[in-house]
Amino acid sequence: MKKSLVFAMAMALGVSATAFAANPFSDLPAGHWAYGAVAKLAAAGVVDGYPDGTFKGDKTMTRYEMAQIVAKALAKGAIGADDKLVSEFADELDNLGVRVAKLEKNADNVKITGNIRQSYDRTTGDFGKSDAAVLRSRLWFTGEVNDNWHYVGMLQNQQNWIGKNESGDSETTFQRAFLTGNIGVVNLKAGRDNNTYAEGNVWDHRTDAISASVKSGATYFNAAYGKLANKDGVNTDKSAGDKYFVGTIGGDLGNLNLEANYMKLDDTLGTNSDKGNTWVKGDNKIWTAAANYKAGDFKIGAMYLKGDNDYVDEKNGEDDGWVATLAYKGASAAKPGSWGLYGKYYDQGGATYLKHTMNGHYDMFGVDGFKGYMVGGNLTLAKNMVAAVEWYDLKDKGSTDNHAKTLWSQMVVTF
Repeated sequence: MKKSLVFAMAMALGVSATAFAANPFSDLPAGHWAYGAVAKLAAAGVVDGYPDGTFKGDKTMTRYEMAQIVAKALAKGAIGADDKLVSEFADELDNLGVRVAKLEKNADNVKITGNIRQSYDRTTGDFGKSDAAVLRSRLWFTGEVNDNWHYVGMLQNQQNWIGKNESGDSETTFQRAFLTGNIGVVNLKAGRDNNTYAEGNVWDHRTDAISASVKSGATYFNAAYGKLANKDGVNTDKSAGDKYFVGTIGGDLGNLNLEANYMKLDDTLGTNSDKGNTWVKGDNKIWTAAANYKAGDFKIGAMYLKGDNDYVDEKNGEDDGWVATLAYKGASAAKPGSWGLYGKYYDQGGATYLKHTMNGHYDMFGVDGFKGYMVGGNLTLAKNMVAAVEWYDLKDKGSTDNHAKTLWSQMVVTF
């Protein structure tokens, strides 16, 4: 931006040059046309100058420098959130991260965001053929309680075009409601939210819980206690389990991340394919150990899982497993044209998972669990518009050797 600091601030911020204030800068003479404007901005804390007491007002400024000034002007109330400068420098303000997040409270105590996802799922194999097309809309409400605490809620509408309900009838539910904040160095969250444990290889779904996390240098500790929510798609009126506890310890060693999890689950709900997919319950304990290494644009990961499920043990099902991951780059909603490729190989016994993060149909198999692979890719078509396609080939680890092959795709628009 080929403008000097003096001209840009005095004109763009609309501060009167005749404003009366003491001038703190040695290189801005009292006779300068912008003397009063700069003095007023300095008194309001919008500009600080340099450590040697100079202002350097003839220096050419960048867009980022101007965005920093706009951010300070917002914080000090010199301009409003609806000012044209805020729109002009929206991307730069967003890149300022925490500072901009703190400024949002000056515009509104409640922020509304959302996304729309159209997904399509086609599964073939030994279980027959099935199709599903779902349009899902989500609205997020974030309300400021005080400087440390926020309330978050989420309203979801889902329309099933193919599959369970081809009429296009919609269902609207209030699915998230929790408080998040901190007490000292401890970050806390309490209420209903979607929680992911062990990278989603054990659980990726809603819980009613209270969780705490602490970070010390490169090491972090997490713990959560609560109750598991229901499973989507099957027996939605039944809880996936009763009380649960999870503890996590992890840390970074350069580009290497190491993490271990312990999860105790009471009265978990699962299927027994030997009895026509009837529902059974059993307590479970799951331990996981994972390592992920980032090398440039590549990410390589591996996880070992060990379960101890009452029902699976009784049926002599598989109680351990492993997952390997390979990813290259990745689509970013803020960067049109960005893209990524990824793949996973699964070999998981029935005691090592409850509600998986994947889009393949792992839930068709019995207590022995499943194994197989997935490959996928994503692409940002335009800002805040990301498409993804995934292919799954999974089979039963038991004697049936049944396959379930799934082609899954989605388009997500965020606003």
